[in-house]
Amino acid sequence: MNIIEELAKYKNIIDLELEKTIPNSDLMQKKIFEAMRYSIFAGGKRLRPILTLKTCEMISGSYEEVMKIALGVEMIHTYSLIHDDLPAIDNDDFRRGKPTNHKVFGEDIAILAGDGLLNLAYETMLDGIPLYENNYERYILAIKEISKSAGVFGMIGGQTVDIQLKDHIAEKKKLDFIHKNKTSALIEASIVSGALVAGANQEQIKHLKTYGQAIGLCFQIRDDVLDKIGDEKLLGKKIGSDETNHKLTYLSLYGIDKSISEIQRLNIKAIEALSIFNEKESLFFIELANHLAYRKC
Repeated sequence: MNIIEELAKYKNIIDLELEKTIPNSDLMQKKIFEAMRYSIFAGGKRLRPILTLKTCEMISGSYEEVMKIALGVEMIHTYSLIHDDLPAIDNDDFRRGKPTNHKVFGEDIAILAGDGLLNLAYETMLDGIPLYENNYERYILAIKEISKSAGVFGMIGGQTVDIQLKDHIAEKKKLDFIHKNKTSALIEASIVSGALVAGANQEQIKHLKTYGQAIGLCFQIRDDVLDKIGDEKLLGKKIGSDETNHKLTYLSLYGIDKSISEIQRLNIKAIEALSIFNEKESLFFIELANHLAYRKC
């Protein structure tokens, strides 16, 4: 399997569905749609919704029934990036090589664009319930999984601790909390939601949670490493921003060698978690784990 081609294939599928979902019409509030679309179509990898689709596909053989949830996941992720970039939080001028939302539309519209994407995410996910009448309980459980991962017991909780610790030295326990909640929680929930809709059993969900948490932590630590030694042209942003902003990262506590060792350990853990699945069915997830651990951007 060529993982790059597979990711591109599913990214295109998701992009087409997002085009249908986020209005591009001449409404009175057209500015908010313009700002929402600016960030949603700014070159994202679509990793989280792809995980939702591929997990459902691995368990049930089809991804169509979970598409609305996958779209909601991407909107939630994009809203979080818009708000992360704001001057009051990370104060970033560029993302993926383009000016951040507030640099183009102003802070007021950027805040509303994030709010708009978050709300539309839930509208979109709930729209899928009538399409899944045979077992809507599983669909609702999947939405609940996404909701928790994005809220105060997940992404927002991790972001809160991250903000508070920018200028403080902290122990590994707090750093793990930030990584587990700010980044890993939504990645894990993307996988679990796809599994729930597909009717996965508890043993499968347990192993998929382990996989999701491992690649989520691996993804974040790799981000930290790339911020130190990455290629600015590939990343689409300046490197060294974590150090400049005195942000707490795995690198700031343990240095680059131990960070790379931890990436390797998490990669192995992720692949081992897939052992209960047929190797052919789980090949995408094995290849993805390796890709995320050693990516350049």
